[in-house]
Amino acid sequence: MAFSADELRVLRRALAIALHPAPLQAEDVQDCLRLAEAVDEAVREAGRLRAFLLADLARYREALPGSLPGYLELLQDALAAGYEPGADDLAALRALRGNPAAAALLTRCQVLAERSVRARLARVAQATGPTAALAGPAPAAVPYGSVPRARLLALPGGRAAEEPRPKPPPSPAPGERPVPKPSEVFPPRRRPVPPPPSEERAAG
Repeated sequence: MAFSADELRVLRRALAIALHPAPLQAEDVQDCLRLAEAVDEAVREAGRLRAFLLADLARYREALPGSLPGYLELLQDALAAGYEPGADDLAALRALRGNPAAAALLTRCQVLAERSVRARLARVAQATGPTAALAGPAPAAVPYGSVPRARLLALPGGRAAEEPRPKPPPSPAPGERPVPKPSEVFPPRRRPVPPPPSEERAAG
């Protein structure tokens, strides 16, 4: 990002006021606001150009190997703008390592990719370091089968509780005779035996 002479003057004035606070005139306030708007617009424009560059890079990468010269040029521009090569870029350059320019660019991208991975791991370790130290070591794993199995017990309120149980017959109170059954009070009548046949009937 480049500043004009007027923008540099406004920036110098704003820095001086930040270091040594003093009352500002209306003209100085307007100059600072215009400078801030210009910086914001430049940042937005840089973001749009970066998005266009990465889109073109993806299109050239998909058209390889016929688009090798354009892809290598766009990749160099993206790296200069702070682009971190991804797995697709590394795979494409490995397939084209027979080209001296692609081989040299592959070596550069591998160094940048390794540096990016180390930086991410360092940030993760720094973020999770205090938490892991407070948590202490993880408990040792217990091998399966070394712990005796607990005996399973029926819990109250389960399925067994829903099934009605037969009620036992009431026991008679002490000193009280049990009520006799009808068969004991009125024994069954015996059927009469027919008399034997008389001699006369036998003779006849």
